[in-house]
Amino acid sequence: MPMTHQPTGEIYSISALNREVRYLLENSFSTIWVEGEISNFAAPHSGHWYFSLKDNSAQVRCAMFRPHNRLLTFTPNDGMHVLAKARISLYEGRGEYQLIVEFIEDAGKGKLQKAFEELKKRLAEAGLFNAAHKKSLPPIPRCIGVITSPTGAAIQDILTILQRRFPAIPVIIYPTLVQGDSAAPNIVKMIQIANTRQECDVLILARGGGSLEDLWPFNEETVAYAVYHSEIPIVTGVGHEIDFTIVDFVSDLRAPTPSAAAELIAPAMSDLLLSLKQKEYHLTRSMKQRLNQWQQQLGWIFKHLQQQHPKQRLRERAQQLDLLTMELQRHLIHTLHQHQNTLGKLASKLDALSPLATLKRGYAIATRTKDQQVLRNSNEVTQGDIIEVRLNEGLLDCVVDQVR
Repeated sequence: MPMTHQPTGEIYSISALNREVRYLLENSFSTIWVEGEISNFAAPHSGHWYFSLKDNSAQVRCAMFRPHNRLLTFTPNDGMHVLAKARISLYEGRGEYQLIVEFIEDAGKGKLQKAFEELKKRLAEAGLFNAAHKKSLPPIPRCIGVITSPTGAAIQDILTILQRRFPAIPVIIYPTLVQGDSAAPNIVKMIQIANTRQECDVLILARGGGSLEDLWPFNEETVAYAVYHSEIPIVTGVGHEIDFTIVDFVSDLRAPTPSAAAELIAPAMSDLLLSLKQKEYHLTRSMKQRLNQWQQQLGWIFKHLQQQHPKQRLRERAQQLDLLTMELQRHLIHTLHQHQNTLGKLASKLDALSPLATLKRGYAIATRTKDQQVLRNSNEVTQGDIIEVRLNEGLLDCVVDQVR
């Protein structure tokens, strides 16, 4: 009898089997990076992308759904060598395992970007990006040096802007390659030459836009250290505004474009003239105010000097003497009047008490001649004494004939 094999466990349907395998794949692998060449690229109206990634001996199907592919800045095409970030899964309808791609980048660019990030980290740890090492720019450069290609558009833009903003500043061009394997040592050489000659007090290191590969000389470690060791301040203007290179982090100032570097270095002459006029106005006003203050102070000093001058003091003393003399005269006259009044009163009193006044009324004064004693009593004389009788007018010499 032929042998028969009876099922001993669970029997899977194809759908169930594919579903279990999908779960197993998705849960067994984390997100991975895959490198390969794109082939069979398709972009239907749904917006999803379907393609294969292959190498020399194998390939794998891939799907990149619209929410992810719309974030890319480019559309892949067959033959492009890429790095893909993806999750492993299984398309259950066909039983084919596939990659669900979340991000794609050009493989060459990806390697350069990785090298860029590693160098950036290493130089940052070495202190090349520290603000303490950055030199200040001259407010008005005496001479501007430009390190760039002498035939590129960047130099024309820089010269046009410098001519427009401040044509009096001389410009020296240090010609160099800005692309290719020889560019980095060329740039280093020009930075060293500029520092040796010391012709300029500021340098512009610039080139126009380009891909990451085009700009790579400005990401070389040797160029970064040349910029770092430069005694002359360096302003970088490499690529477009969104482009950042290693030298941008090392330089003393980063400008988004070559034209912007020229704008930052050269002050506008019109602005300087306006600033000078404003300063002239403020200086003139300040000088006038200061002059007025000095004139006032000089006037006060002259007035004080006049007040303190000996001639002025002498005039003041003479005036005081005149005032005192007049005051003394008024006082003397007043005192004299007072004396005269007093004398008049005393004279009136004296006159009233004077014997002469009595004589005027008909009385006489008898005086003993021998001793001029005024006689008040008849007993004071004897018969035969000589007496003198004073009348109101005249004297009488008499001899006492009889005493009664």
